[in-house]
Amino acid sequence: MNSAKKSMPNDYNDTLVRVRYAETDRMGVVYYGNFYTWFEIGRVEFLRQLGFRYRDVEETDDCYIVVVESGCRYRSPARFDDEILIRTRLKSLRGPIIRFNYEITRLDNGAAVAEGETTHLVCTAGMKTRVLPERYTKVLQEVLSK
Repeated sequence: MNSAKKSMPNDYNDTLVRVRYAETDRMGVVYYGNFYTWFEIGRVEFLRQLGFRYRDVEETDDCYIVVVESGCRYRSPARFDDEILIRTRLKSLRGPIIRFNYEITRLDNGAAVAEGETTHLVCTAGMKTRVLPERYTKVLQEVLSK
């Protein structure tokens, strides 16, 4: 694991993505399933901002952060070549359950594109529930206290 930062500048992470042509459907708007990929991009970058790498959490600590529930509300279409901002926040951490919130907006005008939430269960590679090691939970609790 990379050493976690003592504190983070914000309780969120902003990740910029440009909509690729392959992410759009025949009508020229982003296909709904791609929003879940963007949630994952935001979540990975949020943890990276804290000093965690998903790969290290899995390989070193045998902790897998499995999606067990997800939801997305679509507000307005995003189209090819739009720049979008994925804002990711940690909503809660309770034992082996972690929840994240996401807001996706267009960079040019700030229009809301989508908002969502994912719920995760921390488990081992053998799918046995476990809690995150203290070095992770300590930093995540600090984020939640902001």
